[in-house]
Amino acid sequence: MQLGGAGFSIDIPAVVFTFGGMRSPPYRVRRATLEDIGPLTTLWESMRFPLDDLARRITEFQVAEGSDGVLAGAVALQIDGKQGRIHSEAFTDFALAEELRPMPWERCQALATNHGLIRLWTRETAPFWHHSGLGKADPIALEKLPAPWQAPGSDWLTLKLREDIEGVLSLDKEFAVFMESEKARTNQAFRHAKALKMVATVLAFVLLVIVALGALYVMRNRGRLGR
Repeated sequence: MQLGGAGFSIDIPAVVFTFGGMRSPPYRVRRATLEDIGPLTTLWESMRFPLDDLARRITEFQVAEGSDGVLAGAVALQIDGKQGRIHSEAFTDFALAEELRPMPWERCQALATNHGLIRLWTRETAPFWHHSGLGKADPIALEKLPAPWQAPGSDWLTLKLREDIEGVLSLDKEFAVFMESEKARTNQAFRHAKALKMVATVLAFVLLVIVALGALYVMRNRGRLGR
């Protein structure tokens, strides 16, 4: 399967899983297409998901289907900048959920790697997500949650995938700019101080000259001043 972007494309093959040996039918997971809108809509209706909103974002979904091509489940990965949100998980038969979940999860991880994501989020509550490394987001982590996903009272699970190198570089750049600004401000203060010192020196010299001239005048005219 090929994912297109601005100036590049990424091929992510569909992943095929077989559960329970030869007696169980194989399942595969792939990216949803417009042809999946019918079965996905039926699935979303059964879960009471917002149909119009999800239909507009159908390509966010990874769908699991049997060897007969019948959709068995789906989950979406929404990307915002360098962060991803796993949402709208649904299955036609939740008895198969634990078996099927690893497939779209593996795809989501591959997509996260290809897009250079630094963190994943979800509000899904199945124990599977805890077992897959996502943990309850603490207040510090929640500060990094993208604004479009924020909602009061939301219980988020999150998984840090890698360090935000770009963020660190950005902070370093901001610090360098700050230091340059402080350096310029300090130099300006030194220049002002130097100018004030020069003015004070000139005034002191002028005052000294005036005092000297006054003293000289008094000395030369002492007799006359006395009379």
